[in-house]
Amino acid sequence: MNIDTIRTRVENGKWLISHHADQAAADEDISIAEIRSALLNGEILEYYPDTGRGESCLILGYAGNKPIHVVCGWRKDAVVIITVYIPRPPKFVDPRTRRRSS
Repeated sequence: MNIDTIRTRVENGKWLISHHADQAAADEDISIAEIRSALLNGEILEYYPDTGRGESCLILGYAGNKPIHVVCGWRKDAVVIITVYIPRPPKFVDPRTRRRSS
């Protein structure tokens, strides 16, 4: 899956938000519209070929000036949002850079 395919599916309404992602979004004060915006203007930062449940990726996108990380996988016909969060310390140095463990 590539970012263009993800964007096309989101634009066509072929995306689902998992219960976990819905809870994470509420905890982080991220709206559904902000998740959609992040997906439509985002870039794939990390690609995970197989996490035990299939392929997935980490996308960095923005809703206005708010950076949002979206972890998504896919089914045959839809993008599945696994989790969302605001990238911040201590795990991230900045929205693009994961802090190295010592």
